[in-house]
Amino acid sequence: MTDLQRIDRASCIIHATPEAIWRALVDPAALTVWRPPAGMTGRFDNFDAREGGSYRMTLTYDDAGSAHGKSSNDADIVDGRFVELVPNARVVELVMFESDDAAFAGTMKITTSLTRVPGGTEVAIACENVPGGISPEDHEAGMCSTLANLAAYVE
Repeated sequence: MTDLQRIDRASCIIHATPEAIWRALVDPAALTVWRPPAGMTGRFDNFDAREGGSYRMTLTYDDAGSAHGKSSNDADIVDGRFVELVPNARVVELVMFESDDAAFAGTMKITTSLTRVPGGTEVAIACENVPGGISPEDHEAGMCSTLANLAAYVE
């Protein structure tokens, strides 16, 4: 399997309804709070949550001295497009990192699925075609951090 075929996954049970989590998935103010992994902050330059809509998000490292950003020393800039929005069930996005480094080139597909389970909702993230420059360990840590942030936001 080549790096461009790599699929990274993470999931957790969040003690909230799919409806509450869905709102946090499509609200830019909510996303800036929970989507950036630990050690980063986020802002949207534009955001259009509809199928075919797009967004541009800048993720900035809190400690630029220890950062290794994809777009600059202290930031990752992500251009995304919403491919599928199924209320209370699924968000499918295509994202590209702004980078001069070929290791971060290409389009990654992110599918976030919500499944009602006893006590809450299972939130599962699948990232397909992960750029080779993102190590599996760093990506897992980032996805788990983001899921923990989401749980803290909605619970």
